[in-house]
Amino acid sequence: MRELAEGMYRLSGEGALSVLERVRELEHQGKNVYRLEIGQPDFPTPIEIKKAGVEAIEKNQTEYVATGGMQTLKEAIQDEIETTRGFRPSLGQILVLPGAKPGIFFSIVATCSKGDEVILPDPGFPTYGSVCDYVGAKSVTIRLKVENDFRITPDEVASRITPRTKLILLNSPHNPTGSVMTKKDMEQVAELARENDCFILADEIYSKLVYDTEFFSPSLADESKEMSIIVDGFSKSYSMTGWRLGYVVGPERFMEKLGLLFLNALTCTAPFVQIAGITALKGSQDGVQRMLQEYRTRRDLIVKGLNEVSGFSCYTPSGAFYAWPNIMETGMTSQEVATLLLEKGSVAALPGTAFGENGEGYLRFSYATSKETIHAALERVKALIEEET
Repeated sequence: MRELAEGMYRLSGEGALSVLERVRELEHQGKNVYRLEIGQPDFPTPIEIKKAGVEAIEKNQTEYVATGGMQTLKEAIQDEIETTRGFRPSLGQILVLPGAKPGIFFSIVATCSKGDEVILPDPGFPTYGSVCDYVGAKSVTIRLKVENDFRITPDEVASRITPRTKLILLNSPHNPTGSVMTKKDMEQVAELARENDCFILADEIYSKLVYDTEFFSPSLADESKEMSIIVDGFSKSYSMTGWRLGYVVGPERFMEKLGLLFLNALTCTAPFVQIAGITALKGSQDGVQRMLQEYRTRRDLIVKGLNEVSGFSCYTPSGAFYAWPNIMETGMTSQEVATLLLEKGSVAALPGTAFGENGEGYLRFSYATSKETIHAALERVKALIEEET
């Protein structure tokens, strides 16, 4: 049998999806599983957004549209970036995509070649390293440490830059730890990128989910005209995961080539989904604020509960909707604890190793679920860990 392309054997999957498959098996067996494994908001898409999408379909807005995105949505994104990042990008700096993840994929493919180096966080979203491996780029990881609230520091970035560094990948607020980088650190990392002539890819999908601090983007340093690339979307903030809608903002010379890559792969993003996105950005943001407040309450609840579990220690995240407890004192590995909780307690969480080798000793719990589910899950976690240790 003929072999596939070499890069196909370097792609890897996501631990969250593997756990999800096992959860579905258990549910099919009739078990009630407490679902804290996946970053899926439990809030429905706001009604006005759904109505906009349905009305667009009813008006037959289902045909091809411009590859880069409908101008009305791109104008709404201009307003959004001006409000949240402090500068107004040109229309040529914006590309609309079916989800934020394609923005990550295409941006790495467009910037990195075999032998290039990419600086990225570990633990981190598994897609980053997988796509770097696919293109033959070397992942140069920075271990995120609890003593720095799991934030990348400029000194750590500087120590890893070499003449081969092509891309610095930042994720703030961060998945899986919930850390949020400071303005000073963002500015210094941006300056390092400028001095060393490399790109910054900022995965900002959780930009609206920040609790006790402020959100900062490295893009303000150059207004995404030279080296900074923003990836953001609608999945988390507007509970639109299945709608698949995201966007990239970057230098025009880069976006022109990125658009060609997207054109060859996907043609365009569904127009009725884009129309729903316009309503999301231009409509009332009260729903986002209510959701944020609820997440804050859930965060405090789950962090307090996890810190009461024998052998667990959990810091308070500043953003996103994940708790990242250290479980080393249990004497078990991350995979052992995650398996124990799921198979004996019907509590689904992810082992930290699903996010990189430096995730060993941790678990990720998503609190994008109800307080009732969190309460019940915590009771089972406490009982099982006490029983085993």
